[in-house]
Amino acid sequence: MHITQLNRECLLHLFSFLDKNSRKSLAKTCHKLQEVFQDPLLWSLLNFHSPVELKKDNFLLGPALKYLSICWYSERVKVCNIEDWMKNSLQKDFCNRHENTVNDFLLEVCNRCPNLLSLTLSGCGHVTDDCILLLLKNCPNLKTLKLENCVRITDQTLEAVTVYGGSLQTLHVDFCRNITQTGLERVREKRPLVMLRAERSANMIPDTKPEKKLMLEKASRKLVQL
Repeated sequence: MHITQLNRECLLHLFSFLDKNSRKSLAKTCHKLQEVFQDPLLWSLLNFHSPVELKKDNFLLGPALKYLSICWYSERVKVCNIEDWMKNSLQKDFCNRHENTVNDFLLEVCNRCPNLLSLTLSGCGHVTDDCILLLLKNCPNLKTLKLENCVRITDQTLEAVTVYGGSLQTLHVDFCRNITQTGLERVREKRPLVMLRAERSANMIPDTKPEKKLMLEKASRKLVQL
């Protein structure tokens, strides 16, 4: 029996065992397999291992997407997590090439994937609070949000969780150094049923210049004296 003689359900099942590149290659062989590739039911789960993969055309985004993971485990992630004011010209040039890639992709998810249930981001050093806020607003069924080593995530994301995370059951903010204990306590107060984890996050060194922090401390002392 030729593969194209199988019914749609069988073909979808076979495609489900393939990675994105293999699915795309197989879809190029005939119109019937191309139709299977374009079936939304095939794309309920997407895993990416670098920002570059987000720009490929070997997957589909749509309402069927339930589980999304973007996990970048590379030495280059360290460059993205260096404080902006400490980066040299080479490091800045490297970041500029993909600074908006993940944010732009997540905006597409906001617009096209309202049924998302789970989002995991790891090593995405350029993801912003505004982007996560929009995602929480546009994906009201989100149950799991796991953020790891995302340096630009702050208490604004935690506040967004208290306002828009009505369906959220699990929240991880591991190695996100710019959140605070105050923000975590607010989540615990407003969303007591959420399973909250913040490994090596609050009370770490914030992403601001030491001089700026010192100036703020001096200004605070002056106000107290007045």
